[in-house]
Amino acid sequence: MTHEVVNRVEELGPELAALAEQNEKLGKLSDRTVELLRTAGVIRLLQPKEFGGYSAHPRDFAEAVMAVARYDGAAGWVSGVVGVHPWELAQLDPRLAHEVWDDDPDTWIASPYMPNGIAEPVDGGYVLSGRWPFSSGSDHCSWDFLGALVGDGKGKPAGPISVLHVVLPRSDYEIIDGTWDVIGLAGTGSKDVVVDKAFIPAYRTIRQEVVQEGSAAEAVGLTDTLYKLPFSSMFPLGITAAVVGICEGALALHLDQQRDRVAVTGVQVRDDPYVLYAAGEAAAEIAASRVQLIDGISRLYDQVEAGKPITVEDRSNVRRNQVRCAWRAVAALDEIFVRSGGNAIRRGNPLQRFWRDAHVGLQHMIHVPGAAYHANALAQMGLELPEPMRVLI
Repeated sequence: MTHEVVNRVEELGPELAALAEQNEKLGKLSDRTVELLRTAGVIRLLQPKEFGGYSAHPRDFAEAVMAVARYDGAAGWVSGVVGVHPWELAQLDPRLAHEVWDDDPDTWIASPYMPNGIAEPVDGGYVLSGRWPFSSGSDHCSWDFLGALVGDGKGKPAGPISVLHVVLPRSDYEIIDGTWDVIGLAGTGSKDVVVDKAFIPAYRTIRQEVVQEGSAAEAVGLTDTLYKLPFSSMFPLGITAAVVGICEGALALHLDQQRDRVAVTGVQVRDDPYVLYAAGEAAAEIAASRVQLIDGISRLYDQVEAGKPITVEDRSNVRRNQVRCAWRAVAALDEIFVRSGGNAIRRGNPLQRFWRDAHVGLQHMIHVPGAAYHANALAQMGLELPEPMRVLI
């Protein structure tokens, strides 16, 4: 059964599509696009019901992100990134959830998680400094999740390496305008943020390994299956869903534009078996990506629901397939884009924006295939993964 949020996205879809070009020119989502996403409730899908969310199945979250991305890739990307943060926030000290959502359940949280800062331990918490690129949707967020290395008291990482996820209010970081000048996903507004000696109370932090293993929920008394899933499976879900949705949007637009197109040879494209063959094959590949992505997270959900442990191999299999979903879908998009005719490259044709957005989406670290495939082969052989490979498995 289709979730009500997905249905609302489909109702609002034409307006989302109409705003996509404006978002690209702005270099961030327009206020109206954000209003539509809030109206649909996409960002609240993984938010606890106690704080105005849905505590939805991750499958519903992925489908909602895909639905948004079919109309506007940038809006879909922000939905996938920002939308996973309520899931993690729920696993921190409940005091933080009250701070963020008591006044407004539609308060958004940005990120990036890369450990670009040093968090020096002090009484009651940490003092954080650093600079982080790629904070998607930051202009519309009131808080930010940042990755940081625990310091040694001298501005250097302490040994052994310990990574924290820390949460800061907007007053504690600066968004640097002019730092998001890109060829695709321009509307995501993924700007740099800078923190200069901000105090972070300990309750606004969590160790990465705790949330990565899916054990954080128990510590704060969460019993919902959703919050027991591993970070390394949930964090990539929304991002890859956005890429798959972008490819779905491009396919739909390609088919619409080819219906009445006449090639330079005078032949109607709908009578060209080669173009139609490519379109049919691309449709199958993109559909396979959707199914495999949703199947992976659903299998993990069912395991947790049944009280079965999730092994490193289980997580690695899902990560392998999630990476492959993105690359398969974008490869299929390439096959139809090159058969879309010269008008596909015009700035006024949304197809070229879908194509650029999809390729930029592949640049995210969670879509790098080498380490994910390597780690999966080791896991399937029953061998121990080297520590660096375990970071996003």
